[in-house]
Amino acid sequence: MRRPDAPLRVAVAGLGFGEKVILPALRDCPGTEPVALWHPRAERATAAGLAADLPAHHDFAALLDDAGVEAVVIATPPEPRFALARAALEAGKHLLLEKPVALNADQVEALQRLAIERDLGVAVDFEYRAVPHLQQLAALVGQGVLGDPWLVKFDWLMSSRADPRRPHTWYSQAAAGGGVLGALGTHAFDTLHWLIGPSRSLTARLSTAIGERPIAGSGAMGLVDAEDSALIQLDLEDVRGRAVPAQLTLSSVARAGRGFWIELYGSEATLVLGSSNQADYVHGMQLWMARPGEALRPLPADPALAYGRTWEDGRIAPVRRLLSWWSQAVRERRPMVPGLAEAVTSQRCCDWARQGTGLSSGIP
Repeated sequence: MRRPDAPLRVAVAGLGFGEKVILPALRDCPGTEPVALWHPRAERATAAGLAADLPAHHDFAALLDDAGVEAVVIATPPEPRFALARAALEAGKHLLLEKPVALNADQVEALQRLAIERDLGVAVDFEYRAVPHLQQLAALVGQGVLGDPWLVKFDWLMSSRADPRRPHTWYSQAAAGGGVLGALGTHAFDTLHWLIGPSRSLTARLSTAIGERPIAGSGAMGLVDAEDSALIQLDLEDVRGRAVPAQLTLSSVARAGRGFWIELYGSEATLVLGSSNQADYVHGMQLWMARPGEALRPLPADPALAYGRTWEDGRIAPVRRLLSWWSQAVRERRPMVPGLAEAVTSQRCCDWARQGTGLSSGIP
């Protein structure tokens, strides 16, 4: 008989982000215990299993048949995630899914229905909700410090793919879930919905600056059809049902880009949060505020939101915090936030941006 307070026994499927970030976060979180790894290539699975001292599988069905696995983190590239997640839910496993959860919002909704039917807890790794400075910003907005929100400006300008010599991968292919919308847009839409409210309408202009990239080991060039920049205008709906204009600019090819910056302008205050540290979104964030007639001034970090531990790789701490929320939600048999409901609304915005470029699209 499993103890109610026993850690959730978790397998990690996908060994990029999964091995570097998810695995150490699982090991540090008291509510979770890593028990197995999976990768579709047997040699990669075996090597990772030996390094981590964990059982490793290359057969996903065999992983799901393991009664010692209660939950699965799916941190593969986007294209196979839907089928893997569906199989895991059908096998009765709780899930934590990387984003984009699937290739379109209809697939995310299908997973949501299945999770509800099976009474399974599903988290989505919108880990920016677990970053202390963003939590502090959300708390200030929730306390009414901003007043009535008047305008939102969100710039996320990165240079991670500005080098045209970077190889052609799934990230270069729209059909495989590549592009800046899946990488950054999913987080950005979720952050805007969390801070202000859901999207009412959206217009977008997508572009691809680097149209081909070298295919590793071949000398040939591969076509890039996934967007590397996106200019998006939205109407968000605030808690009183009013439309709030928002401007979102995303890029993965902005050389010396300014990084991650959110500006909230309201009737009672201006709030600005940002970081120019492109290598680590946890280390380097700062929050500023100004009342009417004042200059922006930095706000001290709220010590109550600080991490108990940080790592050289700043991504581990917010993921560890989110894992704690997930394991507690599973233990208490309650819905997880952020989960599939939040993933549906975020992915719907990505879908509209791709399908309705330059057109206004009502979003329910």
